Amino acid sequence: MADFIADPDFQFILRVLNTNIDGRKKVMFALTSIQGIGRRLSNLLCKKAEIDMNKRAGELTPEEVERLLTILKNPRQFKIPDWFLNRQRDLKDGKTSQIYSNGLIAKLREDLEGLKKIRAHRGLRHYWCLKVRGQHTKTSGRGFHINPIGKAK
Repeated sequence: MADFIADPDFQFILRVLNTNIDGRKKVMFALTSIQGIGRRLSNLLCKKAEIDMNKRAGELTPEEVERLLTILKNPRQFKIPDWFLNRQRDLKDGKTSQIYSNGLIAKLREDLEGLKKIRAHRGLRHYWCLKVRGQHTKTSGRGFHINPIGKAK
């Protein structure tokens, strides 16, 4: 397994944005293990940071990792288009941004709580633990029933 490794500075596990990244994978695919970063965005990040995509993640220097992080934290400064980002026209502040890792999970939870609070159809379906996107419920999805929080048995 370690046949391709010749560099003594090779890191098998990188810690980036509170996520462990497998150093044996190629950079483009290793970045996708961070929540909120897909293949297309990781491809674009590697191109903007001028990193060879055939390079393994464990071979990255700290400067290259820092370059990737600065591009990820300020995507608009590096001319990444708005439609590429995963948070467009946020409900609270109206800004477009890229959210990743723990921030993505928190925003998702916040959005669902907002839908439940305004009693929107989607929010109520989430609250009742039913299908949200228009699927049929007569015959499918019968096995997994959870009582909603706050509802007595």
